Amino acid sequence: MIEILNLRKAYGAQQVLHGVDLALRPGTVHGLVGANGAGKTTLINCLYGLETDYQGTVRETTGRGLRQSTGLLPYEPYFYPRLTGREYVEYCLQARGRPLLSLAGWNELLELPLDQYADDYSAGMRKKLALLALLVQDFQYLILDEPFNGLDLSTNLLLKEMLRRLRAAGTGILLTSHLLGPLLELADEVTVLVAGRVQRHYRAAEFGTLEADLLDTLHQDKLRRLAQLLP
Repeated sequence: MIEILNLRKAYGAQQVLHGVDLALRPGTVHGLVGANGAGKTTLINCLYGLETDYQGTVRETTGRGLRQSTGLLPYEPYFYPRLTGREYVEYCLQARGRPLLSLAGWNELLELPLDQYADDYSAGMRKKLALLALLVQDFQYLILDEPFNGLDLSTNLLLKEMLRRLRAAGTGILLTSHLLGPLLELADEVTVLVAGRVQRHYRAAEFGTLEADLLDTLHQDKLRRLAQLLP
């Protein structure tokens, strides 16, 4: 299990995370939601070790190396220039000391032009390439920041099925999404982050109130104005 305890992070005088607690269990999908600026990306960066100047505890409770056992899909994946898609995946494997292998099976699903430069890919193709580099590595945990963003309908449906199967195989998945529909279809639990604080953890049985709770939390003043405009 990946465990986050009392995580606090500041940039100068600006406190971004305030005592966040969160657990990612094997074989579960944990959703992380919040408005822009709530601290989701900062939390992910601390969890993955991209930010190190924080207070609190981030650990894998069985003693595995967290970076070695965890794959990260950032919101906007970065690709070195003049690398083909195939070379990018091979680079990711070599950087972790993992053997090169055939990409044919996975690419039958993702349908990428692996011998073209990744620079020339569309936004959706870039997202799929970054996903491919994770899927071939057999991680125990995946951290996916807005994985559905930029993907077309058919790929979104395929990705949801992939995540279901990964969960069934024991992978723990931390998933952020501005799209509540796909997230609630997949998640076993959801953590709501508001202004760097955990507002509430929801279990699946409580998802029925999540959208209304978020609307009330994020838009109290606007809801009052809306009631005046559309009584």
